[in-house]
Amino acid sequence: MPLSTKEIEKKLEEISSLNDPFISKYKKDHRKSVQTLIQKWIRKYEREKQLIEEFNQMQKFEKQAKAAGFNVIAGIDEVGRGPLAGPVVAAAVVLDEYFFLPGLTDSKKLSWEKREEFYDFIMGNAKAVGIGVVTSEEIDQLNIYEATKKAMLEAITSLSIEPDYLLIDAMKLPINTKQSSIIKGDAKSISIAASSCIAKVTRDRMMKQYAEIYPEYGLEKHMGYGTKQHLEAIKSYGATPIHRMSFAPLKLS
Repeated sequence: MPLSTKEIEKKLEEISSLNDPFISKYKKDHRKSVQTLIQKWIRKYEREKQLIEEFNQMQKFEKQAKAAGFNVIAGIDEVGRGPLAGPVVAAAVVLDEYFFLPGLTDSKKLSWEKREEFYDFIMGNAKAVGIGVVTSEEIDQLNIYEATKKAMLEAITSLSIEPDYLLIDAMKLPINTKQSSIIKGDAKSISIAASSCIAKVTRDRMMKQYAEIYPEYGLEKHMGYGTKQHLEAIKSYGATPIHRMSFAPLKLS
């Protein structure tokens, strides 16, 4: 006697291979509800397989560095170069060879919920995480490019273990450690993607705290970027101590 739809659904949760005889058997089942379940399972399986393949591809730079004899490889990225308010935040992350998190990529491509989930996983499973924060006042003093470098260097020096190789998203740092600058590295290197996620969540949480201090600006929505709402709030209420006065339109006011 064939299994009920509920029984099939429960059994599918235990299956991890497309070649499982159960899949082959119920692919031939004529019940529409069963076909819907099977096709849903296949789509999920193919998506998970794709994420694993992408994860493996994103280990390329780490594997190359390991093959060259480097042992402690840190990925470095930053968030917050473009906003009119708030700090620039960088993170440095060292992963071990057993780290496995399919779906991890450039934090901008992840939902808020997925970033939070991945943040917790990375913090709990990375060998080391370092964070660097440079304030809006320092950004005005240094310029955003130099402030970004400073944040990245702070993130590296705050690691609990010293890296012997750096994978950096689109930057070169004035440091003796061997390094590679990778354009769009947060979508190409798993270590940089991890640092992108840590930096993004860290900065977003900071901006939500600032939003409680300066509620008129909607910082919890736009994170300091120059949205219409933010620009109108600046016109109405002026700048706050966390605004970057060297950025247009603030420097023109």
